[in-house]
Amino acid sequence: MGFLKRTNKKFEYKPRFYKGEGNPYKIEHKLDKYRKTTGKNRNLKSKLTDAIGELRDSDKTVNKTIIYIIIVLVLIFLYIIDFDLSIFFTK
Repeated sequence: MGFLKRTNKKFEYKPRFYKGEGNPYKIEHKLDKYRKTTGKNRNLKSKLTDAIGELRDSDKTVNKTIIYIIIVLVLIFLYIIDFDLSIFFTK
């Protein structure tokens, strides 16, 4: 009874065009090597303080740009729905 004794076939797969080092199947974010909070096996408090520190040290011009974009989009939305500002200035 040969069909009861089945063994799994093993294949040696090598990527055709990969010529780098390390595991080509490892999924890693591009910016993880620049962050403090990833890759370290520490406690929750130190991870949280590092994350807050990264947030405080972030680029301030990016935050201003996002705020300007949001303001412009809100103004465009108010113009489209014909929002009238005179309701705030009536006596």
